[in-house]
Amino acid sequence: MTNLENELIEIIRAHPYIQQLFDATDHYLGDYYIGAGVITQTVWNKLHDFDFTYGIDDADIIYFNSLEQSSRELERIKETQIRKALPHFPFEIDLTNEALVHHWYEQKFNKKITPYQSAEEAIETWPTTASAIGVKRVDGEYKIYAPFGLQDLFKGIVRPNKVLVPEHVYQSKAVKWKARWPGLTVLEWSV
Repeated sequence: MTNLENELIEIIRAHPYIQQLFDATDHYLGDYYIGAGVITQTVWNKLHDFDFTYGIDDADIIYFNSLEQSSRELERIKETQIRKALPHFPFEIDLTNEALVHHWYEQKFNKKITPYQSAEEAIETWPTTASAIGVKRVDGEYKIYAPFGLQDLFKGIVRPNKVLVPEHVYQSKAVKWKARWPGLTVLEWSV
């Protein structure tokens, strides 16, 4: 495990709400990741000496189950169960079965995608290199999936991951994040 991976795990262990989220989600899902904003922004809060909860809108939980029907009904039931288990949780909870994303992605984002083959493949398409991170807990141990590494995250660099995200979505996120965490370095789309 690298020094940055160890540092990320220590930050996650110190965050009481992320620990609560792992505890609650363990009851309803077997193999899943907590990722994107709640992980990335927790690190940025640490780098900026901000409160644990500052600027975080939601907590993304993803899993992959190709046996579930194309309807998102079971996904929503699980999400509701996790929310009910965390009545005082300060963030919205967004649960996504990545095996179903191709059914609704085009309607929501006006772009057709091929079905993901794993949760990891989905993480590889997230909008920035710093936010393309998933963390799971297996038998009390944390496992990190960060296809672009953790350097951009810990250096506060917002770099586009152009695999799927359109430029306007990247720009919108970058502007919002820079306003909340002014120490970030936002790279232009063309870089």
